[in-house]
Amino acid sequence: MDLFEKFDIVSENELLYEIAFTHGSYATSHGLDYNYERLEFLGDSVLSLIVSEYLYKKYPQYEEGKLTKLRANYVCQNALIYYSHELGLDNYLKIDSTDSMLTKNEIISITADIFESFLGAIFLDQGIEFAKDFIRKYIFKYIDEKKIFFTDYKSAIKEYGDAEEIEISYKVLSEFGVPHDKIFRISILMDGQEMGVGKGKNKKEAEQAAAKEAMEKLNIGVLDE
Repeated sequence: MDLFEKFDIVSENELLYEIAFTHGSYATSHGLDYNYERLEFLGDSVLSLIVSEYLYKKYPQYEEGKLTKLRANYVCQNALIYYSHELGLDNYLKIDSTDSMLTKNEIISITADIFESFLGAIFLDQGIEFAKDFIRKYIFKYIDEKKIFFTDYKSAIKEYGDAEEIEISYKVLSEFGVPHDKIFRISILMDGQEMGVGKGKNKKEAEQAAAKEAMEKLNIGVLDE
């Protein structure tokens, strides 16, 4: 893998990185007994820890709630997709392109997964300090320039609902997948009428996607804080 040279990685366990880029569809079609999901689970926690520590030190005046909201912007799916493509990690993805169950949007979201799985592999193979250096080099610059990846559509549409006296609620339509890697489908109801459906790896993410769809249908702009 030329990514070892690209990211200055000297590895004694190259299989970890093969696993990090192997989607379940590819593993199934090629008879492999591994995929990236466990590494994704680990990388998610590593990223959250490193970004949390940086924000904690960078903004000593911020309370917990504001830090949590700020962190969400840099660990959300949109951010991970951006990081993955900027670093060229999507070029290493192994996926069964003939899998008709995967939509175009789902394939794009998989590039978010592999950023986390790659980070998980780095953590296991190189240790926490190397992982911190990696995030410091490639991710902290976006924090410093205050790049926006995440828009709080739920809060925006709630403000709209309050102003127009419209009741906003959410309904779980389905959830599937293993406990650490679930996909949720949630609809947003406005006065009981379904106005959007969103998917996400957790309920909050799916609700945000549903709220975004509703706002696009209604041609509502995002309200400033």
